[in-house]
Amino acid sequence: MKRRSKTIAQQCRYYEVDNIFEYMVSVYLNGNISAFRELYILYLFSEVEPIHIQEIILATI
Repeated sequence: MKRRSKTIAQQCRYYEVDNIFEYMVSVYLNGNISAFRELYILYLFSEVEPIHIQEIILATI
């Protein structure tokens, strides 16, 4: 399986921010939900354990 997601450090460099989590919150608060959704999904698949991903997905459907 080819890895497509970026690490947190790579995302910080890509978005030119010091803290990707603060950036995600500011994106959400500014109303750009589609950008927040993309960032959150990238975060989930790169940093969260698979069992927790499954729990999150099941809780949202």
